[in-house]
Amino acid sequence: MTTPDAPLRRALPILSTEKIGGLKPELADVIEYRKSGLSLNWIVGCPLECGYCVRHLFDNFEMKVPRRLMSDEEAVARLVGHPYFRPHKTPVQLLNRATDPMLPIVKPHVFNVLRALDEQGLTNHVLIITRWRVTPEDCAILNSFTHLRLTVLVTHSNIANPAIEPVDSTIAARSLRTLYEHAERYRTVLYWRPIVPGLNDSTADIERARELSRHAHATVFTGLFFREEIASYYKAHGLPIPYDETARRKIMPEVAEQRILDAFQQDGTWGALFRKTSCGVAYAHGEADYNGHFGVRELCDICPEDQIARCQAAWVKPDPVIVTAEARALGATGVVEVNDRAIVVEGLDEPPRYFLQHGFGYQCHDRTKPHHHRRHGRAPIGWTAENGPTPA
Repeated sequence: MTTPDAPLRRALPILSTEKIGGLKPELADVIEYRKSGLSLNWIVGCPLECGYCVRHLFDNFEMKVPRRLMSDEEAVARLVGHPYFRPHKTPVQLLNRATDPMLPIVKPHVFNVLRALDEQGLTNHVLIITRWRVTPEDCAILNSFTHLRLTVLVTHSNIANPAIEPVDSTIAARSLRTLYEHAERYRTVLYWRPIVPGLNDSTADIERARELSRHAHATVFTGLFFREEIASYYKAHGLPIPYDETARRKIMPEVAEQRILDAFQQDGTWGALFRKTSCGVAYAHGEADYNGHFGVRELCDICPEDQIARCQAAWVKPDPVIVTAEARALGATGVVEVNDRAIVVEGLDEPPRYFLQHGFGYQCHDRTKPHHHRRHGRAPIGWTAENGPTPA
């Protein structure tokens, strides 16, 4: 069994075609378009046994030893050749669903891919999410990339139950401080997640996050993905069930959010705090949010004034004729609407919606899955009825 700190003696082996064929199709497909970027996942397998990991959704939680699905070179070619990839524009994520990119046996391959992208002169945002150890030597490599807008998001939960969170959160805390101390060209974000009421939202937990926020260029807080597959794992292992039901979207109850915001607003010693990943990443780089969240104005009530000004200046309502033509080309059906909050479409899955969203810098929503006022695209669990439909 490979341990998290096992040294890299050779390049990670590549799975055979037969073994790749036995993987869930969604896992075997190395590129997935997510809201925070076009996600490249050419390595699968992780020894970190976080109970809530999205690997449950891909039926590979028991795959503990990282393996490549292809060479680093082919992974780069697949990414830049993808029909949804736009040079200098499309945000990119590396290894955010099937392993931790800073595991010692994984990170040399991550650095190879970063170097290959940087050598092409690409200036795209690139996001790396880790909860593992980052050294000053790693920081020197991360600082060496001269074109990419690179952000390292450090996941810190402060969950003390080792059956749910086996990785001691002090590891992430040390990595965050190391990254922040050595940051030159890259930026680092405290990824405070998943926040679960009664588990890690105590006054002490919030105080811990406040202290850590001073060692990051931005802090993003968010809730828990609690899908059926994750709920089944919890039940099978006798873990405390956090919610009575599962949901497609992240669960962040209103009371939990308000406790955090009350602490944030009453205490002037926090770093900049954001509800959305792209908002924190954009702020860290001194840019407007590439997801166009400014259209959802109630999201911005905790943002720094200078960031609101950046986003307002960059936020331009797109021409409905142009939007309709692009949406139709992607397969949209029904009326394509451009209102003061978002582009609203029918018949498009998430990838083409994100393609439109990143292309126009304007939110793009599915009419059948509406975003509700103040809920910010989260699950309805823990929200009262008066926080109802988005205003017209």
